Amino acid sequence: MDTKELLKKVRKIEIKTKKLSNNIFGGEYHSTFKGRGMTFSEVRQYQYGDDIRAIDWNVTARYNEPFVKIFEEERELTMMLVVDISGSEFFGTSQQFKKDTITEIAATLAFSAIQNNDKVGLILFSDQIELFIPPKKGRSHVLRIIRELIEFESKSKKTNINQALKFLSNVLKKKAIVFVLSDFMDDNYEHTLKIAGNKHDLTGIRVFDKHDQEIPNIGMVSMRDAETGEVILVNTSSSTVRKQYKKHALYLKDYFTSSFRKSGSGIIHARVDESYVKKLLGYFKQKN
Repeated sequence: MDTKELLKKVRKIEIKTKKLSNNIFGGEYHSTFKGRGMTFSEVRQYQYGDDIRAIDWNVTARYNEPFVKIFEEERELTMMLVVDISGSEFFGTSQQFKKDTITEIAATLAFSAIQNNDKVGLILFSDQIELFIPPKKGRSHVLRIIRELIEFESKSKKTNINQALKFLSNVLKKKAIVFVLSDFMDDNYEHTLKIAGNKHDLTGIRVFDKHDQEIPNIGMVSMRDAETGEVILVNTSSSTVRKQYKKHALYLKDYFTSSFRKSGSGIIHARVDESYVKKLLGYFKQKN
């Protein structure tokens, strides 16, 4: 992808997701993820309806009229986006790949964070850590994150969520808001997830295609495993084949759901041909 095309893509995603975060998610995000507490900001003259418990008696005595203390929420939160860029993310039978939906969701969350003056960081993973961008504030930093989400090419096509969660726990010493975005076509991460979930405010966003879960009856077809590259001939007319496919898909979905719930973490299921906006909004409101 040349620079001009990349910048065009980044700008397109910025316009769409920034509008969402400004109009919809900014306030919901702020309400859902509270800061560390309240810090003193200033004093002002008492107004009708003010809480009398906020009166600053020293200033009131000095000026012989009531003044109240104003406090502001002390935020300075950190958001970490942990994003799966393995081969299975480059799959989609609708209008876009899972990777495209993941990029849009991640960008929307990132803009919601910087709108609230929070830091944002990024971990890209396959079955290894492909890229780590430490948390920072500002629009230019978020645009860099979006650029990496669009154009970064992974060295490996396989997935290891366990590895990504271990790296997260090692690299982030303080509590953070963490979103793990993946199709979660992996297992064996329940124990590590529990450790990360105890430390951080963690949410798993499972982005999937309808055909991840169910294979259509279209006869004999050649299928390539996106993560291993292996090509096999599959008889989709066989009800046994379709049942086994569905059974494995349901196992991975159930493993994701139960693992995240056991760890006290949140879950969102986002299908690529459905509105992720409704899913995110509903989640924030429920969490709030």
